[in-house]
Amino acid sequence: MSITAERKQEVIKKNATKQGDTGSAEVQVAILTERINALTEHFKTHKKDHHSRRGLLVMVGRRRRLLDYLKARDDARYNDLIKKLNLRK
Repeated sequence: MSITAERKQEVIKKNATKQGDTGSAEVQVAILTERINALTEHFKTHKKDHHSRRGLLVMVGRRRRLLDYLKARDDARYNDLIKKLNLRK
């Protein structure tokens, strides 16, 4: 359900805005997206896991708030992130 430390470092490296960046909105959204995708796969086999479903909804809400913040601050960074993570269809 959670992502491995190696995968998390990979996601951080790919989405970091500068060297050592782990807290920018882009990195946080990318990590949350990775965790959301992992949980979505989990629910395909464990349909009645309502406890984890609540955690998923919390993560989706947190990602939404971070994306709203990023869009209000810098629309270009928001659009680049949306395209990079393939969030909108």
